[in-house]
Amino acid sequence: MTSAPHITAFFDEATNSVSYLVADPNRRAAAVIDAVLDFDLPSGTLATKSADEIIAAADAQNLRIEWVLETHVHADHLSAAAHIRKRTGAKIGIGTGVKIVQSAFAPVFGADDLSDADFDRLFDEGATVPLGDLTIEVLATPGHTPACVSYKIGDAVFVGDTLFMPDYGTARTDFPGGDAGQLYRSIQRIFALPPETRLFLCHDYKAPARSDYAWQTTVGEEAARNVHIGGGKSERDFVELRSARDAGLCVPKLLYPAIQVNIRGGRLPPPAPDGTRSLRIPVTIAED
Repeated sequence: MTSAPHITAFFDEATNSVSYLVADPNRRAAAVIDAVLDFDLPSGTLATKSADEIIAAADAQNLRIEWVLETHVHADHLSAAAHIRKRTGAKIGIGTGVKIVQSAFAPVFGADDLSDADFDRLFDEGATVPLGDLTIEVLATPGHTPACVSYKIGDAVFVGDTLFMPDYGTARTDFPGGDAGQLYRSIQRIFALPPETRLFLCHDYKAPARSDYAWQTTVGEEAARNVHIGGGKSERDFVELRSARDAGLCVPKLLYPAIQVNIRGGRLPPPAPDGTRSLRIPVTIAED
């Protein structure tokens, strides 16, 4: 029995997002993690090219996609989970904290159509599911959002937005339900894994001194060198740093389209009576 899954990364430069095709090479079972829909905001055009490339790669390797896993409700890209489920019959899984995120955002977007069928399984801490001869282990790692989980598969952990490359830092915590102290404790849990454990990240924005995109590191590298939390930084120091940094961040450009699609598991809101589909953008009127 192998402890090392076969991992293929797909980088979407438009959203700086990384999706993964993770497979047991012996039993040909596979999971897709954090799949991305192609969405052009100015034109409102939605396409599935990136997701279809993952499906094509699985077909070329004779892999059977059994799961489409979300590390959290993303605010920076639209999920392709529903599309991949429709194409392959895979099940969609996400952390049980998605219920908290849905409760926060459903009233904002009038999402009274949310359905238990949007996600096939909501994972509690410690949940496990088989992937061929491998096991997907769910680690609750909230802090960026209440729904954040990491997936440990063999010697690899897919941490979503919780960590970036060591030279870039950690996730923001200013979204509803975010908590810098909780993020610190979640990261310490990751740091408790063996230092050689491979970490796969959901984003890379290239630190100023780096010219190439990167999305794979190790527990040891992050614990020693992460610019926000490495080197034994205390929780108090991290919370101060993270809170100050968050105060100056801009709203992600795809926040509103992404959240209202992703709380539905990648499903678009229902069409209007004339068949057209629309996404809502809440408007805040600035005071003079």
